[in-house]
Amino acid sequence: MSFTALDRRDLILTVAGLMLGLLLSALDQTIVGTAMPRIVAELQGFQHYAWVTTAYLLTSTAVVPVSGKLSDMYGRKMFLLGSASLFVLTSALCGLSQNMTELILFRGLQGLAGGVLTSTVFTVISQIFPPAERGRVQGVFSGIFGLASIIGPLLGGYLTDNLSWRWVFYVNLPVGIVALTVLWLSFPDVRPAQRRRRIDFAGALTLVAGVVPLLLALSEGGVDYDWLSPQIIGLFAISLVMLVAFGVIESRASEPIIPLSLFRNRVITVSVLAMTFMAIGMFGTILYIPLFIQGVLGTDATTSGTVLMPMMIVNIVSGIIGGQIISRTGRYKLVGLFGLCMMTLAMFLLSRMNSQTEYVTIVQIMVIMGLGMGPAMPVFTLAAQNSVRMNQLGVVTSLTQFARSIGSTIGVAAFGSLLTNRFAPSFLAALPPSVAAAVPADILAQFQNPQILLNPNAAGALEAALVNSGPQGAQLYADLFGAIRLALVSSLQDVFLLGAVLAGLGVVTVLFLKELPLRKSNAPLAPDSTAAQVGDDSVPSLPPLQPRDQRAAQGTRQTAA
Repeated sequence: MSFTALDRRDLILTVAGLMLGLLLSALDQTIVGTAMPRIVAELQGFQHYAWVTTAYLLTSTAVVPVSGKLSDMYGRKMFLLGSASLFVLTSALCGLSQNMTELILFRGLQGLAGGVLTSTVFTVISQIFPPAERGRVQGVFSGIFGLASIIGPLLGGYLTDNLSWRWVFYVNLPVGIVALTVLWLSFPDVRPAQRRRRIDFAGALTLVAGVVPLLLALSEGGVDYDWLSPQIIGLFAISLVMLVAFGVIESRASEPIIPLSLFRNRVITVSVLAMTFMAIGMFGTILYIPLFIQGVLGTDATTSGTVLMPMMIVNIVSGIIGGQIISRTGRYKLVGLFGLCMMTLAMFLLSRMNSQTEYVTIVQIMVIMGLGMGPAMPVFTLAAQNSVRMNQLGVVTSLTQFARSIGSTIGVAAFGSLLTNRFAPSFLAALPPSVAAAVPADILAQFQNPQILLNPNAAGALEAALVNSGPQGAQLYADLFGAIRLALVSSLQDVFLLGAVLAGLGVVTVLFLKELPLRKSNAPLAPDSTAAQVGDDSVPSLPPLQPRDQRAAQGTRQTAA
């Protein structure tokens, strides 16, 4: 017998709808990249290339903590259906965009919907499955991100080449409509008892005002602006002031967006830290694997993309297996430790690669990476959820998802800055003095950017210029390319080693994770339990979901006693 209070039919339909909703959000993050060159070619806005992704990232990250609290207060179905509806609408608007400004605006709105949708899906899972069963389910749902990473770029390329780039957005419409219909019919509208609710508007505004400048600084620092430029320092300063104000407001609010008392719960604090360290190392490292394969080994973009596929496949399989182990044994700490240890090992092995490393070796390392990612990803959300009452599931789930988003942004920014700062000195150190003296300064400056390794046309033009400069031109070109490859290897070794260190910090953090027994039902915790003594008491608990035969007599909307 299922430990959920949904009957079997509703349970199956709800899970199917949730999976479609999560696939909708996850796929949109991977399908757009392959269409971007065609988009900027048609809409004429190369200078805004990155903002199509940045706009989505900013809004989807900033809205997560707020949506978690509000779903605790007003029920999940409203936010689930509302975010899915907005996602479908904004997908259509993105496809109809006539210029880059419109596309960026609609992508920002789409990010709002995607952030709420993803967070609410994982919260609903925690509402309909007790912790003892939740491990195997969350393992499957986490695998959806891996599935989206595999099919997203392939589907995006196919739609762009055979139909139009607009179809990478239009494809969301049928999937979203099916998900909306299924969830509307199968998932009950369970809400807390009717009462006067006090929304923490000041907390929500200061949180968003603190997170958005932080994400902007991390995204633009070292790219469009120097890290020490007034613009970046100003963004960090605004973020700091707003986040401090947020902390002060939350400490006094009657119904805070993020109850600061939650962080007295060691399970939540450790889970958030572990998720952050894991995301920093994982996302920052994965981003630079294709650069190594294309820039150092000299393969094409298609080949570099295939190296990630084994990792994603193993990620899906190991996530399902890890979830089954958690559900069968009730132990999640060792699963999380195993996953992070495998990720740390994989990143360390990546840091030992050089220009002689074979493609098959990299694939093997990626398999180890996937073996760690799959089990580790759902563990910390599960641990945090298991440590609180039902009325705090939205806040806690959004906290772990927020940590994942912030960690990925920090990882990309930190690793990008490290690569940039290490590359030029490494190139000059690897370059023989005689070659540096013989090459014109303007040509030498162009070789101090690894982008030359990825642009055959630019490399060919420089080769022709050097060959035509004299009898030693061909040898100078070979020496320059040898030095730039050595510099890229050295810089990426440092990047991957930093990823290993951060993942290792995640391992150390998990050692302090208190493993609470997984509850076998979603019944309220005992008053004397550790988890019940932390958090916000002002929001009433959501009632258990009722089976269809009981629900029919009570009406669609349920209220707490």
